[in-house]
Amino acid sequence: MIIQIDSLEQIGEAAQQFINEMGDNRLFAFYGKMGAGKTTFIKAVCEHLGVTDVINSPTFAIVNEYLDGEEQPIYHFDFYRIKKPAEVMDIGFEDYIGSDCLCFMEWPELIGEYLPDETVKVSIKELDNGSRVVEF
Repeated sequence: MIIQIDSLEQIGEAAQQFINEMGDNRLFAFYGKMGAGKTTFIKAVCEHLGVTDVINSPTFAIVNEYLDGEEQPIYHFDFYRIKKPAEVMDIGFEDYIGSDCLCFMEWPELIGEYLPDETVKVSIKELDNGSRVVEF
């Protein structure tokens, strides 16, 4: 699936399109360069799922927990500051991914083999004209 986002005004529509295509998947790994829009897109998806909390990148906390419109947890990870993949075990990563809750992960390439096989890989790329392409 490919979603084109030509402007920030379209991000809500793109987020809803992503939600419509998520199916029963619960684990999503977001790949993209710094500034590609991973956090911005995850924020839009969370908002469309009914999250009313402040949504920001958990760069220092590594994981943030939000509640969706049905009071179900959504876990948002940012592994940018992980130095060794095994560090994710110290934060209880297995419990989070085994919870059957939505998990959105930024910088998943830094946790290597700890990323479950069933994780949906989502690529966000910025094009030369400033638009974004979300592919999964």
